[in-house]
Amino acid sequence: MNDELQHLKNLGKTSAQWLHAVGIHSASDLKRLGAVDAYRAVKARGFRASKVLLYAIEGALLDVHWNDIPAERKEALNRQVEHLEALSKA
Repeated sequence: MNDELQHLKNLGKTSAQWLHAVGIHSASDLKRLGAVDAYRAVKARGFRASKVLLYAIEGALLDVHWNDIPAERKEALNRQVEHLEALSKA
């Protein structure tokens, strides 16, 4: 199977399977949702994804290794996730 998501930097078989399970099947799907919403969708589905998935998705969108994403950007992504989670609990 030729899986477009697995051809993106940082995304392997498991992360691609998780993304497919939440309706993300292409790079354009991923770009449309963005890293934060894609990560939250995977977590909401019950997969035990760590924050590395969040960074991996962001890196895939930017075509950089997730470890090369600046710490400030990772912190901003984490704040977005936390903010949206707090809103959903309110």
